[in-house]
Amino acid sequence: PPQRQATIALTMGGVVKNTSLLPGQYVSKNTVIATLENPEFITLQQTYLDSHAQTEYLQAEFERQKNLSAEQAASQKKLQQSKADYLSMKSRVEAAAAQLKLLEVEPEVLLKEGIQPFLQIKAPINGYVADVKMNVGKYMNVGDALCEIVDKSRTLLRLTTYEKDLADMKVGNPVQFRVNGMGKTVFKATLISIGQKVDEDTRSVEVYARGDTVDNQFRPGMYVTARIMKEQASAEQ
Repeated sequence: PPQRQATIALTMGGVVKNTSLLPGQYVSKNTVIATLENPEFITLQQTYLDSHAQTEYLQAEFERQKNLSAEQAASQKKLQQSKADYLSMKSRVEAAAAQLKLLEVEPEVLLKEGIQPFLQIKAPINGYVADVKMNVGKYMNVGDALCEIVDKSRTLLRLTTYEKDLADMKVGNPVQFRVNGMGKTVFKATLISIGQKVDEDTRSVEVYARGDTVDNQFRPGMYVTARIMKEQASAEQ
């Protein structure tokens, strides 16, 4: 399923400093799969820390001007300027914090631990590594895919059937299928979605079924032969 397959793409480019990934390796969610080096990452962290410090000062100054204004000891112009400076810097802090969170860096951790020299790339899901396109020393641009991670804890079948058989199908129908290369073993699944578009050339429709069981030998892209069962009898689609 799309929710069980993740492409690891970058929102900030950089040089791959370190990675220990191998194709087929299993990784857990939030495991660091690579570190990237980019001076802009350090600059972003510095911007956040500087802005955060300035915001605290400007907030205190704004509060002081409010108190003075209440006592009519300060002009409204100074109060408005103090408020504008504070809100402007606060906005800058929030923007820097939002950028850091896009890079999966928590601003609170940055305040405690200080500037980190390398950007850590973490696995968003549990799964097996596939299609690794990075290596140490390679520069990766924004949007480049480092690798894919496939979570095989759910099995989804994409089947091709024909429009003449649609009347005999409905969501919830049982499905039996065999997998090429796995002998005559029959697995079970359940029909969960029926496509709404008919191919003009083949007059076929794609339907989807969720596997009732999971086998470690299953791989995305494997071919299967499936039989969608009717209520009373079975018909091979």
